[in-house]
Amino acid sequence: MAATAGGAFPALAWLWFWLREDSKHPEPRQLIALAFFMGMVSVVFAIPLQKGAAAFITTSSMVFVAWSFIEEILKYVVARATILWRKDVDEPIDVVIYMIALALGFAAAENALFLLSPLGGDGFWNTLLTGNLRFVGATLLHVLSSAVVGVFIAISFYKRPRTRLLYAIVGVIVAATMHSGFNLFIIQSSDQNLFRTFAGVWVGVVVLLCVLEYIKRIHRCRI
Repeated sequence: MAATAGGAFPALAWLWFWLREDSKHPEPRQLIALAFFMGMVSVVFAIPLQKGAAAFITTSSMVFVAWSFIEEILKYVVARATILWRKDVDEPIDVVIYMIALALGFAAAENALFLLSPLGGDGFWNTLLTGNLRFVGATLLHVLSSAVVGVFIAISFYKRPRTRLLYAIVGVIVAATMHSGFNLFIIQSSDQNLFRTFAGVWVGVVVLLCVLEYIKRIHRCRI
């Protein structure tokens, strides 16, 4: 129970923050909740896929790269199958918001699983440290990577379906590459360099906020 709360609360806090970016035309709460829930469900599918990939890959670095691509592809596929086709997704910024909501659901479930081990007996301070690192690093990484996919789709929002699909594929590749790079930096960095890695994530958040201002200005007449 504590792990579930520890995983969900940070994600819900970030969800509140990002929903403010679409405050002028807020999305239906039930669809936001659905996106968040489907993100959590996605973890159930991600785990066996990642275990299967790890069985065929010999190097740990490539395992983390494969896991990153699996997560980003899965998040996009789930979003496309459950949310992005709906009529409520009627402006470019909506795509980014729903992708972020789904990513936060994914992060919430993933964080809860990571916290289960420290809560199992390694002590309060280890749990607190793990929770903080997941809150600052991994949660925002999921937001950024899924937001990248959403941005690519948003830019092509009023284009032909084939063009939108092409943009989405490029977005997934970029997001998965970014996700892989973060994971590899974490593995290879010393404790002293971890701050730089997490600082890079915060820089990405600032850039994303600027990009969202541009996305809000995209209208049909400009495409």
